[in-house]
Amino acid sequence: MSHRMNTIPALLDHLVLATPDLAATVAEFTRRTGVAPAPGGAHVGLGTRNHLVGLGGTTYLEIIGPDPEQTGTDGPQPFGVDGLTAPRTITWAISPLDLDTTAAAARAQGYDPGEVRAMSRRRPDGTLLRWRLTDGTAHPSGLVPFLIDWGDSVHPSAAGLPVTPLLRMSATAPAPDEIHPALTALGTHLGLDEGPVRLSFTVDTPRGAVTFH
Repeated sequence: MSHRMNTIPALLDHLVLATPDLAATVAEFTRRTGVAPAPGGAHVGLGTRNHLVGLGGTTYLEIIGPDPEQTGTDGPQPFGVDGLTAPRTITWAISPLDLDTTAAAARAQGYDPGEVRAMSRRRPDGTLLRWRLTDGTAHPSGLVPFLIDWGDSVHPSAAGLPVTPLLRMSATAPAPDEIHPALTALGTHLGLDEGPVRLSFTVDTPRGAVTFH
């Protein structure tokens, strides 16, 4: 088995790098990697927008932060970006063949990934993307992925994104053995060591391998 297969989770759809300052984090990613993330679009009514980078194949990185053009939005913002003080790799998503079946199977094994809800965003070219997903905060650590189903929408990785190939993912948790059953219930895996809660990934770039936490 290749090193890539050992260190990149099964069914990985995307990683979420959340930030309180989207422009600053996009600029820092560009400075460190030599690759400029592409504008993704706004999550209308939720107060956020994102930039995207391909990670190879059908996987990508979402950099998400507050949208300064949206004012007066109520309620907490996705992934708690309104409560962050610094950028952080906050969670990840998997795309199973059948979201509803996978969610039901996970519940039967003792892990509830949360309710399924619909979301959308409009790309800069006007294309409206619609998808379904489970609660991204179902597991408070962020180390257990949420589920996503893009339905008939064009997958973000197919939109001609700049690419920094994903080399590996890893994480630490105070009690890794408590995380593994939930991952198994969802049909995926993640390299876990003991330590403070942290999710890390390393990408291959024109400036060499770069790691983000």
